[in-house]
Amino acid sequence: MAASQTEISPPPVGGGNNKLPWSPLLALSTAAFVGILTEALPAGVLPEMARDLSVSESAAGQSLTIYAIATGVAAIPLSVATATWNRKKLLLLAVTMIGIANVVTATSSSYVLTMGFRLLAGIAAAAVWAELVGYARRLAPPHLQGRAISITMAGVPLALALGIPVGTFLGNLFGWRLTFGIVAALSVILLGWMGLSVPSTPGQPVGQREPIFQALKLPGVVAVLFTVAAWVLAHNILYTYISTFLDEYQMGTRRDLVLLVFGIASVISIVVTGAMVDRKLRGLTIGSAIMFVIAAAMLAVGAGNDLVVYAAMIIWGLSWGGVTTLLQTAVTDAGGDRGQALLVTTWNSFMAGGGAVGGILLAVLGPKSFPWGVLVLIIPVVLVAVLARKHGFPSRRPNAA
Repeated sequence: MAASQTEISPPPVGGGNNKLPWSPLLALSTAAFVGILTEALPAGVLPEMARDLSVSESAAGQSLTIYAIATGVAAIPLSVATATWNRKKLLLLAVTMIGIANVVTATSSSYVLTMGFRLLAGIAAAAVWAELVGYARRLAPPHLQGRAISITMAGVPLALALGIPVGTFLGNLFGWRLTFGIVAALSVILLGWMGLSVPSTPGQPVGQREPIFQALKLPGVVAVLFTVAAWVLAHNILYTYISTFLDEYQMGTRRDLVLLVFGIASVISIVVTGAMVDRKLRGLTIGSAIMFVIAAAMLAVGAGNDLVVYAAMIIWGLSWGGVTTLLQTAVTDAGGDRGQALLVTTWNSFMAGGGAVGGILLAVLGPKSFPWGVLVLIIPVVLVAVLARKHGFPSRRPNAA
């Protein structure tokens, strides 16, 4: 693997060959939680947010889009521009910017001002995502790096599974502005926690920097990035329009329960993936993709039956919860920190693309087409994961015990 920030940083500080430093890893996981919560929270309070900002719900919904696009577009140039910076200072600066953006969102009555700070928060999130996996690997001994990544990235599905519903509930009780204020307060607490527990790490010396796109030439990187693109696009086509899909089958009033089932299954997947990723990365990836195929097929042919929908949501949640850990681990094994920057751009770009492609399917073919679109995308993912046996998703990970 070519030199990168991960390789030139200080040795792991986990405190022993078989121990993980829980406090800094959980602090990093909370950073992921705050980043995703900041991005997705408007979805749960969109009508109220639109009303107070005096715009349509469609316009208010762009607060999610601008965040995702900013993260995807900024990831690579930001990684290049800040390569020599102290990594801890960069991370603290990014969390500070996200906190400020939440304060502005909670207090501003200007749509333009709110969107401007959402844009800045998205750029800051690109720095957070670029650092989390590298830090997790530095903090852990080599044979536990996959588990460390799993702990660090657990904040992502936890925010979607638990944070968004709770934020929506609080927004309904006390108003959407208070909800963003709570996230801002959490950012302040997180800054103190990270300042005390996360070790300082120097940036990369100028002479050792290598072009990020050169990572595409490394074996396995393209296969993993294709998997990321297709899988994230497939997931977001269905997840973005899940309310519309459920309405089509007269299940809209049970949306909260359906999403809760999905969330619980996702959390179970996080736990299982974290325990096994260092030894079973390939099997978990292929198995998760196959489960997503099964879930999509069930929704495609049996969504008229409520029990089928709930069963499909359980399988979908089990397949999706660990995906962040699996793909982050795979791309970092193959391409180091440069691969990680490419993943951030790919992930966020195709996450934003899920809404666009789903909108086209909705307009042209209707909501029943969503599961079929998912199948078209996810079946090639299974094939690529199976075929990438030597590089990308090898049977034995580098550095695995």
